[in-house]
Amino acid sequence: MAAATGVESVIECKAVDLIVGDTQVLRGVDWHVLPGQRWVVLGPNGAGKSSLLRIAATYEMPSAGRAVVLGAQMGRVNVWTLRPRIGWASPGTARLLKPFMTVRQAVVTGLRAVMTMFRQDFSDEQWERAEMLARRSGLAHLLDRRVDQLSEGERQRLLLARMLMPDPDLLLLDEPTAGLDLPGRERLVTQLAALGDAPRPQAIVMVTHQFEEIPPGFTHGLMLRDGAVVAAGALDEVLTGENLAACFGVSLSLERRGGRWWAWSAEGVASSAASDG
Repeated sequence: MAAATGVESVIECKAVDLIVGDTQVLRGVDWHVLPGQRWVVLGPNGAGKSSLLRIAATYEMPSAGRAVVLGAQMGRVNVWTLRPRIGWASPGTARLLKPFMTVRQAVVTGLRAVMTMFRQDFSDEQWERAEMLARRSGLAHLLDRRVDQLSEGERQRLLLARMLMPDPDLLLLDEPTAGLDLPGRERLVTQLAALGDAPRPQAIVMVTHQFEEIPPGFTHGLMLRDGAVVAAGALDEVLTGENLAACFGVSLSLERRGGRWWAWSAEGVASSAASDG
Protein backbone atom coordinates (compact mmCIF):
# COMPACT_ATOMS: atom_id res chain seq x y z
CA MET A 1 0.00 0.00 0.00
CA ALA A 2 1.61 3.26 -1.11
CA ALA A 3 2.09 6.04 1.40
CA ALA A 4 0.32 9.30 0.83
CA THR A 5 2.47 12.37 0.21
CA GLY A 6 2.10 15.86 1.61
CA VAL A 7 0.23 14.64 4.70
CA GLU A 8 0.83 14.75 8.43
CA SER A 9 2.96 11.99 9.96
CA VAL A 10 1.24 9.28 11.97
CA ILE A 11 4.36 9.08 14.17
CA GLU A 12 7.11 11.68 14.30
CA CYS A 13 10.09 11.27 16.61
CA LYS A 14 12.80 13.93 16.64
CA ALA A 15 15.98 13.41 18.69
CA VAL A 16 14.07 11.24 21.18
CA ASP A 17 15.95 10.06 24.27
CA LEU A 18 14.58 7.76 26.94
CA ILE A 19 16.32 7.30 30.27
CA VAL A 20 15.02 4.70 32.73
CA GLY A 21 16.79 4.81 36.08
CA ASP A 22 20.49 4.97 35.27
CA THR A 23 20.07 3.45 31.80
CA GLN A 24 19.75 5.37 28.55
CA VAL A 25 17.34 3.20 26.58
CA LEU A 26 16.92 5.42 23.49
CA ARG A 27 19.49 7.80 22.02
CA GLY A 28 18.54 10.60 19.64
CA VAL A 29 15.97 8.61 17.67
CA ASP A 30 14.63 10.25 14.52
CA TRP A 31 11.73 8.33 12.97
CA HIS A 32 8.80 9.28 10.75
CA VAL A 33 5.84 7.06 9.89
CA LEU A 34 3.43 8.26 7.20
CA PRO A 35 -0.12 7.11 6.39
CA GLY A 36 -0.11 3.95 4.29
CA GLN A 37 3.22 2.70 5.62
CA ARG A 38 3.70 -0.66 7.34
CA TRP A 39 6.87 -0.78 9.44
CA VAL A 40 8.87 -3.57 11.03
CA VAL A 41 11.25 -2.69 13.88
CA LEU A 42 14.27 -4.96 14.22
CA GLY A 43 17.26 -5.21 16.51
CA PRO A 44 18.95 -7.37 19.15
CA ASN A 45 17.68 -7.76 22.69
CA GLY A 46 17.98 -4.50 24.62
CA ALA A 47 18.03 -2.36 21.49
CA GLY A 48 15.08 -0.22 22.66
CA LYS A 49 12.45 -1.60 20.28
CA SER A 50 9.69 -2.16 22.85
CA SER A 51 10.45 1.15 24.58
CA LEU A 52 10.05 3.03 21.32
CA LEU A 53 6.73 1.30 20.71
CA ARG A 54 5.56 2.25 24.23
CA ILE A 55 6.24 5.90 23.39
CA ALA A 56 4.21 5.57 20.18
CA ALA A 57 1.43 3.91 22.22
CA THR A 58 1.48 6.86 24.72
CA TYR A 59 2.45 4.61 27.63
CA GLU A 60 5.94 6.12 27.92
CA MET A 61 7.09 9.75 27.69
CA PRO A 62 10.44 10.71 26.11
CA SER A 63 13.09 12.01 28.49
CA ALA A 64 14.20 14.45 25.80
CA GLY A 65 13.32 15.29 22.22
CA ARG A 66 9.92 15.48 20.55
CA ALA A 67 7.40 12.70 19.92
CA VAL A 68 4.20 13.41 18.02
CA VAL A 69 1.56 10.69 17.57
CA LEU A 70 -1.50 11.25 15.36
CA GLY A 71 -0.78 14.98 15.35
CA ALA A 72 -0.55 15.31 19.15
CA GLN A 73 2.73 16.00 20.95
CA MET A 74 3.49 13.77 23.90
CA GLY A 75 3.49 15.75 27.14
CA ARG A 76 1.03 18.29 25.74
CA VAL A 77 -2.05 16.12 25.27
CA ASN A 78 -4.38 14.03 27.40
CA VAL A 79 -3.29 10.55 26.30
CA TRP A 80 -6.76 9.12 27.01
CA THR A 81 -8.05 11.08 24.02
CA LEU A 82 -5.48 9.32 21.83
CA ARG A 83 -5.49 5.76 23.11
CA PRO A 84 -8.84 4.74 21.55
CA ARG A 85 -7.27 5.68 18.17
CA ILE A 86 -4.28 3.39 18.80
CA GLY A 87 -4.37 -0.39 18.78
CA TRP A 88 -1.47 -1.65 20.92
CA ALA A 89 -0.51 -5.08 22.15
CA SER A 90 2.63 -6.39 23.82
CA PRO A 91 3.46 -9.78 25.36
CA GLY A 92 2.10 -8.54 28.70
CA THR A 93 -1.17 -7.04 27.44
CA ALA A 94 -3.19 -10.24 27.76
CA ARG A 95 -2.19 -10.54 31.43
CA LEU A 96 -3.79 -7.14 32.13
CA LEU A 97 -7.22 -8.32 31.01
CA LYS A 98 -9.51 -9.43 33.82
CA PRO A 99 -9.32 -13.26 33.72
CA PHE A 100 -13.05 -13.76 34.23
CA MET A 101 -13.98 -11.77 31.10
CA THR A 102 -15.22 -13.70 28.10
CA VAL A 103 -13.67 -13.39 24.66
CA ARG A 104 -16.69 -11.35 23.58
CA GLN A 105 -16.22 -8.94 26.49
CA ALA A 106 -12.45 -8.69 26.04
CA VAL A 107 -12.88 -7.69 22.41
CA VAL A 108 -15.64 -5.11 22.95
CA THR A 109 -13.74 -3.35 25.77
CA GLY A 110 -10.98 -2.65 23.27
CA LEU A 111 -13.27 0.11 21.98
CA ARG A 112 -12.30 2.25 24.98
CA ALA A 113 -8.87 0.76 25.69
CA VAL A 114 -10.01 -0.51 29.11
CA MET A 115 -9.25 -3.90 30.65
CA THR A 116 -12.51 -4.60 32.49
CA MET A 117 -16.29 -4.59 31.99
CA PHE A 118 -16.80 -2.68 35.24
CA ARG A 119 -19.07 0.33 34.63
CA GLN A 120 -18.98 -0.22 30.87
CA ASP A 121 -22.02 -0.23 28.62
CA PHE A 122 -22.07 -0.96 24.87
CA SER A 123 -24.66 -0.69 22.11
CA ASP A 124 -26.01 -3.63 20.11
CA GLU A 125 -23.98 -2.45 17.12
CA GLN A 126 -20.79 -2.44 19.16
CA TRP A 127 -21.43 -5.97 20.45
CA GLU A 128 -22.08 -7.08 16.86
CA ARG A 129 -18.78 -5.57 15.72
CA ALA A 130 -16.94 -7.34 18.54
CA GLU A 131 -18.41 -10.70 17.52
CA MET A 132 -17.57 -10.06 13.85
CA LEU A 133 -13.92 -9.28 14.69
CA ALA A 134 -13.68 -12.34 16.95
CA ARG A 135 -15.03 -14.58 14.19
CA ARG A 136 -12.66 -13.04 11.66
CA SER A 137 -9.80 -13.92 14.01
CA GLY A 138 -10.90 -17.54 14.21
CA LEU A 139 -12.54 -17.27 17.64
CA ALA A 140 -16.19 -17.89 16.67
CA HIS A 141 -16.37 -21.04 18.83
CA LEU A 142 -14.79 -19.27 21.82
CA LEU A 143 -16.97 -16.18 22.23
CA ASP A 144 -18.15 -17.26 25.71
CA ARG A 145 -14.81 -18.77 26.82
CA ARG A 146 -13.05 -17.00 29.72
CA VAL A 147 -9.79 -15.21 28.95
CA ASP A 148 -7.87 -17.32 31.46
CA GLN A 149 -9.00 -20.50 29.68
CA LEU A 150 -7.43 -19.57 26.32
CA SER A 151 -4.27 -21.01 24.83
CA GLU A 152 -1.37 -18.70 23.97
CA GLY A 153 -2.31 -18.68 20.30
CA GLU A 154 -5.96 -17.95 21.09
CA ARG A 155 -4.91 -15.03 23.31
CA GLN A 156 -2.82 -13.52 20.52
CA ARG A 157 -5.76 -13.76 18.12
CA LEU A 158 -7.98 -12.20 20.78
CA LEU A 159 -5.57 -9.27 21.19
CA LEU A 160 -5.57 -8.59 17.45
CA ALA A 161 -9.41 -8.59 17.35
CA ARG A 162 -9.48 -6.33 20.42
CA MET A 163 -6.99 -3.89 18.86
CA LEU A 164 -9.19 -3.54 15.79
CA MET A 165 -12.38 -2.88 17.77
CA PRO A 166 -12.15 0.95 17.67
CA ASP A 167 -11.10 0.92 13.97
CA PRO A 168 -7.75 2.47 15.01
CA ASP A 169 -5.69 4.91 13.03
CA LEU A 170 -2.47 3.28 14.27
CA LEU A 171 -1.73 -0.37 15.03
CA LEU A 172 1.30 -1.24 17.19
CA LEU A 173 2.34 -4.87 17.72
CA ASP A 174 5.21 -5.81 20.01
CA GLU A 175 6.37 -9.35 19.15
CA PRO A 176 2.84 -10.54 18.29
CA THR A 177 4.02 -14.09 17.47
CA ALA A 178 5.82 -14.63 20.80
CA GLY A 179 4.90 -18.02 22.26
CA LEU A 180 3.05 -19.22 19.17
CA ASP A 181 3.67 -22.56 17.49
CA LEU A 182 4.33 -22.66 13.74
CA PRO A 183 0.67 -22.93 12.61
CA GLY A 184 -0.30 -20.12 14.99
CA ARG A 185 2.53 -17.92 13.79
CA GLU A 186 1.67 -18.45 10.13
CA ARG A 187 -2.00 -17.71 10.72
CA LEU A 188 -1.12 -14.43 12.43
CA VAL A 189 1.36 -13.43 9.70
CA THR A 190 -1.39 -14.07 7.12
CA GLN A 191 -3.80 -11.85 9.09
CA LEU A 192 -1.23 -9.05 9.30
CA ALA A 193 -0.50 -9.31 5.59
CA ALA A 194 -4.22 -8.87 4.89
CA LEU A 195 -4.31 -5.83 7.20
CA GLY A 196 -1.32 -4.41 5.36
CA ASP A 197 -3.36 -4.27 2.16
CA ALA A 198 -6.34 -2.57 3.84
CA PRO A 199 -6.87 1.22 3.84
CA ARG A 200 -7.11 1.20 7.64
CA PRO A 201 -5.31 1.36 9.99
CA GLN A 202 -3.45 4.33 8.55
CA ALA A 203 -0.16 2.80 9.70
CA ILE A 204 1.08 -0.45 11.26
CA VAL A 205 4.28 -0.95 13.25
CA MET A 206 5.45 -4.40 14.30
CA VAL A 207 8.42 -5.35 16.49
CA THR A 208 9.97 -8.75 15.83
CA HIS A 209 13.22 -10.66 16.26
CA GLN A 210 12.58 -12.97 13.32
CA PHE A 211 12.90 -11.94 9.67
CA GLU A 212 10.58 -14.72 8.51
CA GLU A 213 7.78 -13.14 10.57
CA ILE A 214 7.76 -9.95 8.49
CA PRO A 215 4.36 -10.08 6.73
CA PRO A 216 4.24 -9.74 2.95
CA GLY A 217 3.34 -6.21 1.96
CA PHE A 218 5.18 -4.48 4.80
CA THR A 219 6.91 -1.48 3.32
CA HIS A 220 9.48 -0.02 5.72
CA GLY A 221 12.07 -1.06 8.27
CA LEU A 222 13.73 0.49 11.31
CA MET A 223 16.87 -1.05 12.81
CA LEU A 224 17.95 -0.19 16.35
CA ARG A 225 21.09 -1.06 18.30
CA ASP A 226 21.90 0.18 21.80
CA GLY A 227 18.96 2.58 21.58
CA ALA A 228 20.16 4.32 18.41
CA VAL A 229 18.98 4.12 14.81
CA VAL A 230 21.19 2.00 12.55
CA ALA A 231 19.00 2.34 9.46
CA ALA A 232 15.47 3.45 8.57
CA GLY A 233 13.57 3.59 5.30
CA ALA A 234 12.13 1.39 2.56
CA LEU A 235 12.44 -2.26 3.58
CA ASP A 236 14.43 -3.33 0.50
CA GLU A 237 16.98 -0.59 1.20
CA VAL A 238 17.24 -1.25 4.94
CA LEU A 239 17.67 -5.03 4.83
CA THR A 240 21.22 -5.15 3.49
CA GLY A 241 24.20 -7.19 4.63
CA GLU A 242 26.00 -4.07 5.79
CA ASN A 243 23.08 -2.87 7.92
CA LEU A 244 22.48 -6.33 9.35
CA ALA A 245 26.12 -6.62 10.43
CA ALA A 246 26.02 -3.16 12.03
CA CYS A 247 22.75 -3.92 13.82
CA PHE A 248 23.25 -7.50 14.99
CA GLY A 249 27.04 -7.69 15.12
CA VAL A 250 27.16 -10.81 12.98
CA SER A 251 27.42 -11.44 9.25
CA LEU A 252 24.01 -12.50 7.95
CA SER A 253 22.77 -13.57 4.56
CA LEU A 254 19.23 -12.61 3.59
CA GLU A 255 16.92 -13.87 0.89
CA ARG A 256 13.39 -12.94 -0.14
CA ARG A 257 11.10 -15.69 -1.42
CA GLY A 258 7.37 -15.45 -2.07
CA GLY A 259 7.18 -12.07 -0.36
CA ARG A 260 8.81 -13.43 2.84
CA TRP A 261 12.32 -12.83 4.19
CA TRP A 262 14.73 -15.52 5.40
CA ALA A 263 18.03 -14.93 7.18
CA TRP A 264 20.92 -17.18 8.21
CA SER A 265 24.41 -16.72 9.54
CA ALA A 266 26.90 -16.34 6.70
CA GLU A 267 29.70 -16.98 9.21
CA GLY A 268 28.20 -20.34 10.11
CA VAL A 269 27.92 -21.34 6.44
CA ALA A 270 31.50 -20.25 5.76
CA SER A 271 32.78 -22.14 8.80
CA SER A 272 30.91 -25.28 7.79
CA ALA A 273 32.24 -25.08 4.22
CA ALA A 274 35.80 -24.66 5.50
CA SER A 275 35.53 -27.69 7.79
CA ASP A 276 34.06 -29.80 4.98
CA GLY A 277 37.06 -28.90 2.85
